[in-house]
This record gives sequence, structure tokens and C-alpha cells, in this order.
Amino acid sequence: MDTLANPYGIEALWAQGDLVIKSVAIMLFIMSIASWYVIATRGIQAMRLRRAARRAQLFWHAQSIEEGLNLIGGETATNPFRRLVDEGGRACDHHAAHREELHGQLSLADWLTACLRTAIDESAERMQSGLSVLASVGSVAPFVGLFGTVWGIYHALVGIGVSGNAGIDKVAGPVGEALIMTAFGLAVAIPAVLGYNALVRTNKGVLGQLNRFAHHLHAFLVTGAPVKVAKLHVANKTREAS
Repeated sequence: MDTLANPYGIEALWAQGDLVIKSVAIMLFIMSIASWYVIATRGIQAMRLRRAARRAQLFWHAQSIEEGLNLIGGETATNPFRRLVDEGGRACDHHAAHREELHGQLSLADWLTACLRTAIDESAERMQSGLSVLASVGSVAPFVGLFGTVWGIYHALVGIGVSGNAGIDKVAGPVGEALIMTAFGLAVAIPAVLGYNALVRTNKGVLGQLNRFAHHLHAFLVTGAPVKVAKLHVANKTREAS
């Protein structure tokens, strides 16, 4: 049957629907666009993070911190592993230069722990941004579609009551069109839920690797030779100047 001529199809639903039905359809469409945008952008980010996590393992095979940073690659703003190294170097330098301040009374190990934990928390916030949109769409979209279905069936029953004709030809069209809203709600919710679960799983794995990397970096910066920390600070200053 030609879709355009189908009296029970989507076109008929839109043509016969009132303001509420059209508003629900537009709302579901906006939810779908928002969820797919988050899935696409965060999916690309997740792939980059997984690649960065693999490259971060090369850091420990370098002969110097500067060489390790070159092996990690990327930018500090987008690579959480590189950011940890940079923050660790800054923390060591700041602790040594400001011993008279309150945080200077802390041991280097405690100060490093606080700085690296802050960097990890900020990276986690960046990775999780946008996931609340997917969670909201996945939980709300089915009910929005169900509301459109209930509203459509209500109007179908009102029309049947007014006409006094309850034949199958009078019931199938309006009820079928109303049930389309439920299908719309599920079509919007299912990709959002699957995308949310996939991104959460990827972020959890990256955060686990980031915590292990920070643990090893903490041990290295606390027990490593001071000259290595000084080289890291010089490398940081050179990148900032450029």
C-alpha cells in the first residue's frame, strides 16, 4: 500500500492530530535529535579516550618525562593522562616554592594526592557531561509516547461515541494512529538507553586506567629524582609559552 495513501499511517496521524498530539510528536523528535547528538559526540570522545589510555602505557617505557609526554601525545585539555602528568609536575613545583603557606605544611605525598585526585574528578566530570541527557530521554520518552497514545485513544473514543458507530473500520484507524505514539516513544528511548550504557561502561574503564596511572605517577613523583620533576616543570613552561 502506498504510504502517502495509507489512512492509518504517520501522515494521517499528523493530519488528524490535534495540538497535543503534534506537540508530543515534536517533543519526541527533539529528544531524538538531542540523544543522537550526545551519542555521536560522546562516542567520538570515548574512542579518543580509549586510544589515549593505550598510549598512556607507553609513558613508563620512556627515558624521561618529556619523552613520555611525547609518547602520550594529545593536548592537556583533551587528554586526561597528559593532564595528570602536567598537574603532578605543577603540584611538585608549587609545593617546593610555597612551603610557608598552609598547604606547604602538608607532605609532598599528601599534596600530590589531593592535586591528582582533583584532576581525576575534573576529567570524570568532562567524560560524564551529556550522559544526563541520555538518561533523561531514556526514562521519559516512553511515557511521553504513552501520553500521546492515551490522548489519541481518548479522542478516538469520543469520536466513536459522537458518531454512534463502533465498527472496526471506525476503530482501527484512530486507535492505530494513537498507538504510533507509543512506537515513537520506544524508538527514541531505546537508542538513548543503549548509548548511555555503552558510554558509562567505556568511561568506567577509562577512569579505572586513569586511577592506576595516577597511582603509579604519584609513586614516581614522590620517590623519583628531583631533577626529573624539574625537567617536567621546564617542559610545562615551554608548552605554555608556545
